[in-house]
Amino acid sequence: MDAYIIDCLNLIVRWLHVITGVAWIGASFYFVWLDNNLEKPPEWKQKKGIGGDLWAIHGGGFYEVAKYKLAPEKMPETLHWFKWEAYSTWITGMLLLSIMFYLGADTYLIDRSKADIGQGTAILIGLSSLIGSFLLYEILCRTKLKEYGLAFGLICLAYITAMAYGLSQVFSDRGAYMHVGALIGTVMAGNVFNGIMPAQRALVDAVTKGTAPNASHGLNAKLRSTHNNYATLPLLFIMISNHYPMTYGHQYGWAILAAICAITAYARHYFNLKHQGISKPSILVISGALFIALLIAIAPPRPAPVAKDANQVSFSQVNTIIADRCTACHSDHTTLFPTAQGGVKLDTPDLIKKWAPRIQARAINSHDMPLGNMTKMTDEERATVGLWIQQGAKLD
Repeated sequence: MDAYIIDCLNLIVRWLHVITGVAWIGASFYFVWLDNNLEKPPEWKQKKGIGGDLWAIHGGGFYEVAKYKLAPEKMPETLHWFKWEAYSTWITGMLLLSIMFYLGADTYLIDRSKADIGQGTAILIGLSSLIGSFLLYEILCRTKLKEYGLAFGLICLAYITAMAYGLSQVFSDRGAYMHVGALIGTVMAGNVFNGIMPAQRALVDAVTKGTAPNASHGLNAKLRSTHNNYATLPLLFIMISNHYPMTYGHQYGWAILAAICAITAYARHYFNLKHQGISKPSILVISGALFIALLIAIAPPRPAPVAKDANQVSFSQVNTIIADRCTACHSDHTTLFPTAQGGVKLDTPDLIKKWAPRIQARAINSHDMPLGNMTKMTDEERATVGLWIQQGAKLD
């Protein structure tokens, strides 16, 4: 398929994915907040079966929200459902994964320095990881383990860590991260489809027939919704991680991902407690301190001072390396992509000097570039460019 058409599809689907993701996560945050802020209603409301209510002001008006313990006496004519935010986010996410990492498997997903596999095998591994993760989660949710929130969360974290490590052994660093995000998103969408919506349909059906609703359905839906709530911040990080190779491109990128999942889920716990009237700012302090400690731990080591007798690297040496390894993606005359990737062009000496810090970060510190090392940049070439930058990035 024409590269420009793929870029256009990527743009459209990515945009839709962000829009639907905002709608889904926003709804998730709102309903968890709503459920945790309901207050005991006056007696006349309790007699109607209302278990909690609250008043809010927004958009120049007052809102009165009430939640029934089980269901109203009569089903309202108009009932608003919240499901397509989740379904649309998952569908656009899978389309984006397919366009970028499956159609473009040789570029973005396969790293033959790790595993010399074909496109079909890579896609099979990727899809199997999503399906297998969803099935395992569903099995766990049908055991007594679901009643022990902390233990359930720790097991899920251990599984995510194992998947991040395993996928990082066969996929590109970015591909591994995106598949962990995809499996989390698949489980979350599965919670809506396989847990929350069936419970809501059962409730509506019971009210319509005039029978007593089964309270277990509501409890299961609330449990699944809570799981989704804790998964939102890790998922959001993975969505933006593409821009930060010091995470996914690190030697221990899989462990960094696991740590960030744990830290962000713990930070989310503060807000969930806050909505219940329990204020524990220490959770945010600890989360922030752990995140800063993580950033310090993964920081690239400072290069050793250049020896006085070290040979000065000439710009002509660097220019040759850049022309051979980088300009296929970063120039006015790219050969691997229709336009210069990221808006970075390395056609002239001044542009190479301008982007020297970016080259240092992406090609020297993390080896994230060249993408998938398609142009086969060697460690010696990286060291040469790095030394030139360290010597002041001087132009001949």
